[in-house]
Parts: sequence; C-alpha cells; structure tokens
Amino acid sequence: MATTGLGSSLAYLLSRAERSVNRGMAAALAGEDVTVEQSRILRALGDGRGHSMGDLAEAVLMPHPTLTKAVDRLIERALVYRGPSAGDRRRVAVFLADRGADLLARVDGAVAEHHRLIAAAFGPERTERLMLDLESLVEELDRA
Repeated sequence: MATTGLGSSLAYLLSRAERSVNRGMAAALAGEDVTVEQSRILRALGDGRGHSMGDLAEAVLMPHPTLTKAVDRLIERALVYRGPSAGDRRRVAVFLADRGADLLARVDGAVAEHHRLIAAAFGPERTERLMLDLESLVEELDRA
C-alpha cells in the first residue's frame, strides 16, 4: 500500500477508481448515445414515480444546473418528460417516457456487462466486497 504522495490519499484513490470505472462505463454506453450521467437519470426515473429536480439531483449526484441541461437533452430526445407531480399537482416532476424505458432496458444490459467485466478483472467476491464496503463507508460518513 502506498504511504506517501497522492497514493496515500483515500479521496485521491477513490477519484482514480471512479474515473476508471466511468471511462469503461462511457465506452459501454457509447453505442446507445447516452452519457454515464444520463444513464443514472434514466435509472433513477425507472421506478415510474416521477421525481422533482431536487430529488433527482441528489439521487444522481449532479448539481442542479448540470442536471437541468442533461434532462433537457433527454426531453429533446423524447426519453423523459416533465409533468405534474402525483403528490402535489402544483409541482413539476420528471418522468421516464416509453422510449426512455426501452432505452433503459438496453442501458441496463450495457451496465450489467460492464459490471461483469469489472468482476472478471477484479474477481467477483472482491467486487462484491468492495461494493459492500463502499456502501458502508457512505452510510458511516453520512451519519458522522
């Protein structure tokens, strides 16, 4: 384990890992003309409930202005749409359109294949353990 320089920083190593994973994910999604961020938006909307922009921004880890531009691009492609929120008709929510659901099914396949490639390279048990450890880390940091 590196104990000096950038390699001694957990934040740096997590950022490097994220970049590497996202680079592979972007390549896997390129055939569908979808960015990693857009795939996250589609996945979040896949529950069919519709989400406010605030809730969606938090769920997909994007700042509001960036999310607005990404959602606008998805709307232009008729993949998502804005409509009244089920809980409060005065509020606007974003929903997955039928075309978006079709695309999401293909995107989910590409994401699953990318996950299989990571598991093949890193080992399925180590990959599962890493995911569990990262989830635990996030929960602990959120509680702190």
